[in-house]
Amino acid sequence: MKHHDSIKQADQKLTLAIKQLQLWHLPATPINYSVSYEFVNGKNSALISQIKQHLSLGKKLDNFFINELFQIHVLGQGSFRDDIITDIDELITDVQQSNQNSVKCADGLIEKIDANVDALKSQNQQKINNAILQIERASKSFKQKQQQLSKQLLISKKHSLSLKNELEEVKKEIYLDPLTGLYNRKALNKHLDQWTTEDPHKSIAAIVINVDQLALVNQKFGSLISDVLLSKIANKVGSYVGESGLPIRSGQDEFLILLPEVERTTAGEIAEKIRQGVEKLRFVSSKSGVRLPQMTISLGVNDFKLTQNAQTIINYTRSLVTDMQRSGHNKLMVAS
Repeated sequence: MKHHDSIKQADQKLTLAIKQLQLWHLPATPINYSVSYEFVNGKNSALISQIKQHLSLGKKLDNFFINELFQIHVLGQGSFRDDIITDIDELITDVQQSNQNSVKCADGLIEKIDANVDALKSQNQQKINNAILQIERASKSFKQKQQQLSKQLLISKKHSLSLKNELEEVKKEIYLDPLTGLYNRKALNKHLDQWTTEDPHKSIAAIVINVDQLALVNQKFGSLISDVLLSKIANKVGSYVGESGLPIRSGQDEFLILLPEVERTTAGEIAEKIRQGVEKLRFVSSKSGVRLPQMTISLGVNDFKLTQNAQTIINYTRSLVTDMQRSGHNKLMVAS
């Protein structure tokens, strides 16, 4: 067992984990149970802290949040795999060794040429012939060793390409939401840290997007249909973001777009285009041909400096959207 519990201890914690899921109003799925077991076990401090912080903000624990906890704190996808780090170390060592061997071969050839320069200048034909022979031998040896090094470098190049592809897959696991393909909250924190390092006074526009009535769609058509709709909406949202922007899935039915060095008014115009683009989407079930309900989004726009608390600004913008949805949907609010 992962926690080295006795059968009695495991049974006790299993009972506590089930009761905890009931308190959280979550079904006893394998993923939910794993997170609950970690919580009641009391040893995964990062997971426990994140759950308590989430609940302290008055938020409910939903599938998106639980899955994110499971990926990061139970499966441990927030860190690189040891074998990849080992491969990188070995690749660097191979390239360094090849460079050292290449320099050594070149130095040996130069030494042979330097040692025979005087003999080439002499009037003694025998000395000249010997010098030429020594240089020819050194040149032949140099070519052979260079061919061997070229083969080794070719192998290293193939290895590096394979490693690069594997690293890209690891990045997807760590920084991308598997359902929508947008960035996740870990990527959000990474980019905020990176931008702060580049320029702590950089201004960022934030667009909070909430999918209207997704919970009702989920209840009526099931999670499979609602996931498909959410994925298509995410694809449309991401299409309006340039290379410098960051589209994030920040909640079960919420997206967040960060736009560096974009004014609030401009961000508001982008948000309006996104709203209109999603409003025009039409969904039809590929199996039954049944026309699915039209989906809309509600958006809030704000901006902040990196010297400010980004999460506070985002939470405030999120509250604008929540308040707006109480009186209707498919609307846009730009913070005053």
